[in-house]
Amino acid sequence: MASRPRGMSSRSGSVLEEELSCPVCCEIFREPVVLKCSHSFCKACLQQFWKKRTSARECPVCRRRCSATEPTVSLTLKNVAETFLREQGPGGGGGLGRPDAACPAHGEPLKLFCHDDQEVLCCVCHTSRKHSGHRVCPVEEAALDLKEELKKDMSPLKKNLRLLYEAKQHCEDTTVHIKSQTQRTEQRVKEEFEQLHASLRAEEAARLSALQEEQERKRLVVKKRTENITREILSLSHAIIAVDNEIATNDVLFLQNYKNTKGRAQCPVQDMDQLPGVLIDVAKHVGNLKYRIWEKMLGTVQYTPVTLDPNTAYAWLSLSEDLTSVTNSGAVQKVPNNPERFDHFVFVLGSRGFDSGRHAWEVDVSGKEDWVLGVVKESISRKGRISGSPEGGFWTVSHCEGEYIAMTTPRTRLELGAPAGEGAGAAGLQRGRGGLHQPRRHGDHPHLQRPLHREDVPLLLPRGKYQRQQPRSPQDLPGEGGRVEQRHLVRWQSMHNAHLIVV
Repeated sequence: MASRPRGMSSRSGSVLEEELSCPVCCEIFREPVVLKCSHSFCKACLQQFWKKRTSARECPVCRRRCSATEPTVSLTLKNVAETFLREQGPGGGGGLGRPDAACPAHGEPLKLFCHDDQEVLCCVCHTSRKHSGHRVCPVEEAALDLKEELKKDMSPLKKNLRLLYEAKQHCEDTTVHIKSQTQRTEQRVKEEFEQLHASLRAEEAARLSALQEEQERKRLVVKKRTENITREILSLSHAIIAVDNEIATNDVLFLQNYKNTKGRAQCPVQDMDQLPGVLIDVAKHVGNLKYRIWEKMLGTVQYTPVTLDPNTAYAWLSLSEDLTSVTNSGAVQKVPNNPERFDHFVFVLGSRGFDSGRHAWEVDVSGKEDWVLGVVKESISRKGRISGSPEGGFWTVSHCEGEYIAMTTPRTRLELGAPAGEGAGAAGLQRGRGGLHQPRRHGDHPHLQRPLHREDVPLLLPRGKYQRQQPRSPQDLPGEGGRVEQRHLVRWQSMHNAHLIVV
């Protein structure tokens, strides 16, 4: 009769132990429960896993959603696990009662571990000259210490895995938002083109095609990022499973493979920063659409209103369909926290800047007690608290509690020759210098002179309920020191370089 191969019992015991181990705590099942997906866990481990998550209940292994009812206790699995633990006997934790492996050099049991050489030793190896003076301890102690160390090393891996899941979810949400933006933008483009003659239909198709191309291009960017994250998730998941499996093996095999296992537990994770510039450039497709079409056809259009950039708007702000007015809704709207968006102050930027020519805007502040208008650098920080002074990249004038104030450091009070309802404020950018000008009945009062920069951007900071920009022909604008007849208007004029801002 053929003898049983050496190590067969140990291997079968190891397999049985793996089958009876909880995927969460990696220990033999205690009060095992089984989910509908057929995966089993310790009851306490599963409840603790669900407690830490705010989303719907799901299986820790396959992520399949679970019902709200309590999972069923597996009596059969419980009995098998308890029987297995009894057979291992007390104190069988480390090697779980399995026969010690033999030293290949001396045939003695491998009961010691050398920390200096990271090797499992027998008593003869310990007394040899090779390991003289080395730090040696029993395999049980070494395995316990190194397993604890490895578990600590796995903590950042699990954290990175969670961050990857969050990054993937952000990519998926961004994809949904891009689709929503595309649908709204497409509808707006169609509404604009419906007002034009049949001869403009070809231009409509061309612009819709450009929108779809941008959507596809940016969707592919997000898709590629999502695929990279998915690969990272799979890689980390495999590494975690492999490390868990190594931890669950017997001490000798674990220690023999420890170096490779340690390397798996330290695999790097790629950068998980959000992708800038992946949202649809709505302003490019919708802003000044009629003006740009007429300019292309006739070459006679010289003036366009400021178009607001929805990708920069604070989450409370609601922009009109034509992107020329903004309302502070007072409620958070579902928009992605992309790098271009302000997340602390209620700001929105104009869609483009200017570095040449003469430009003018009128902003309707009817019914608004407080407002701020100005130009900012495009490179200003969009996240967290921002300095609203020239040192922080802001060049603004405000109206607050009945006073007009230049937002310098320190603040500068401005005197008007006419009330806001009868006059207007003007922003002039001339001869390479920027300035905010308050027109008077007799003469001009300049403030806040500074050199211009190519990156200057219009900024709107709505403090009240409504802001409206109204385009006017440059020929209708009064000269310096002139008077605006329309009430409750703040005019901005610029030359060379500007980007508009309203609070």
